[in-house]
Amino acid sequence: MISYVFNLLFFNPIYNGLIFLMATFSWMDMGVAVIMITIIVKLIIFPLTKKSIKLQIIQKKIDPDIKKIKEEYKDNKEEQARKIMDLYKEKGLNPLSSILIMFIQIPIIFALYFVFLNGGLPEINNEILYSFVKNPEGVNTIFIGLIDMLDKSLFLAILAGISQYIQIQLILPKIDFRSNGKKRSFKEDLMKSMNLQMKFVMPIIIVVIAYYLPSAIALYWVTSNIFMIGQEILVRRRMEQNELKVESL
Repeated sequence: MISYVFNLLFFNPIYNGLIFLMATFSWMDMGVAVIMITIIVKLIIFPLTKKSIKLQIIQKKIDPDIKKIKEEYKDNKEEQARKIMDLYKEKGLNPLSSILIMFIQIPIIFALYFVFLNGGLPEINNEILYSFVKNPEGVNTIFIGLIDMLDKSLFLAILAGISQYIQIQLILPKIDFRSNGKKRSFKEDLMKSMNLQMKFVMPIIIVVIAYYLPSAIALYWVTSNIFMIGQEILVRRRMEQNELKVESL
């Protein structure tokens, strides 16, 4: 059942989308098709990602209020949790909403993985083609004449890591880890460790994973990260412009 739903919602649409693009545009190689498919997927889930980015920006802005509540009610954890939840409700925040986008991307990455690893490309599996998708005369797997999408690519793997680092820099809140002569608590040390791991260790992990997978997946990662960086900057600027308009009234 799970396999059927996965194929129906993710594997088959991505497979058919790639074949459709390469059959419709004879000049299009597999790499360009991967970029186009990635952009289409990102545009489809844009309403969700836009909302998630807005919530992340609001979360950063209310961090000082949360710290104040935690300090004020440090001896009463139940009241502390209630006050924080009240603040979330007041600002229209859902702490779990940003995780939704991550879970949406996981099956997409798996679908790409199976398309390029087990999909039989460059041979076409006619059994899973939609009726309106034609079988292309040939499949060009060489992206811009340089990189084989079915092989490894250190260059694309490094680009995936760099773009992931930039995206994390935009998303993660800026935390002041200076002690100012005070001994940091275990929680503060843990937060610092997690922050550093997200900023520096995660991109390295992405490079390693992307290198050992077909370069088409690394290209998806690069395109996806660049798209997300653009979204983050666009949404942030629009929110700032709207706030300036409100303040000027």
